[in-house]
Amino acid sequence: MVLVEVLLGIGLLIGLFVLELLLVALLPGFEVPPQPLENALGPAREGAQPASQQREDVRFTVNGTALSAWLYLPEHRPAPHPCIVMGNGLGGTMDAGLEPYAARFREAGFAVLTFDYRHFGMSEGTPRQLIWVPHQLEDWSAAVAYARGLPEIDPARIGLWGTSLSGGHVLVIAAHDSEIACISAQCPGMDGQAFALESYRQMGLGASVRMILHGQRDLVRSWLGLSPHRVPIVGRPGTIALMSAPGAYDSFKAFVPETFVNQACARILIRGDKYRPITHARHVRCPVMLQICDRDNLVPNGSIEETAAILGELVEVRRYPLGHFEIYTGEGFEQGVRDQVAFFVKHLGSSRDYHASLDRG
Repeated sequence: MVLVEVLLGIGLLIGLFVLELLLVALLPGFEVPPQPLENALGPAREGAQPASQQREDVRFTVNGTALSAWLYLPEHRPAPHPCIVMGNGLGGTMDAGLEPYAARFREAGFAVLTFDYRHFGMSEGTPRQLIWVPHQLEDWSAAVAYARGLPEIDPARIGLWGTSLSGGHVLVIAAHDSEIACISAQCPGMDGQAFALESYRQMGLGASVRMILHGQRDLVRSWLGLSPHRVPIVGRPGTIALMSAPGAYDSFKAFVPETFVNQACARILIRGDKYRPITHARHVRCPVMLQICDRDNLVPNGSIEETAAILGELVEVRRYPLGHFEIYTGEGFEQGVRDQVAFFVKHLGSSRDYHASLDRG
């Protein structure tokens, strides 16, 4: 009798939970006001070449889906070149802040491949604006394979560059690909669980519940074959958005283009905490640079420090008195990119170094 009552109770709870999911997925009233960004790209750096003169539009496929990418090749340097593969962070596209880094790496003698994830930017994939970590990791692996197959690229000298969410991606890719030469991770998200807990702590109980409901709505609608439920990627403090930390909205305006779509499928709100790159750190065998922003109010620095401890002698840690988004522009950008160039020169060399070593041999 007791067992029957327990089973009935469990069945009732499951039924209520299923009912809650259906109501959240189907009832109206969950619309989130859009938060268009007043685009204000930073001024072009003095002496920089127009982007169209620096790069080539290329494409590669992942499971039949075409991904758009930009390939930068250094001038006046003999091939094959060492190559840096770059992908953006949460909801980002390759035209949203990656170009200045790619230009600087190109000037230092590296080839660079940047790409848009499936569902974003100029790449194919439906539904649009879907942040799905397994897909993004597949896209990273495909981008690396594409770079290795180019005649201009030295396949033994591929480095990875990631930032925020993609700072975790590059660690995972390196853990599963022993041929990666080195990785640089800027203010990286190493533990989705720690990120979620800190976000909910900052938002409070009421806002946290609302965020979870929006995530449930989108996920269940995807199971039912219905249209996605989207929320802003970045929003003002106190609003519903993937990122609403103080300063995030205003900082985004400094580097996103007019074409940037400030929306994402909300299911990442309840799936992101399952993603924990830190658990892959023990499998990495290449040099790693971790860049920590000491005033970061978005990514928990504790998880980055724990990752560094696991990596041990493989890691170089650089710290900056900056917030999460301050490292993308101005003096913060200059500090960060100088360290990145030095790291890649140390571990990838350059086209000139490669041919000098052949001559010595």
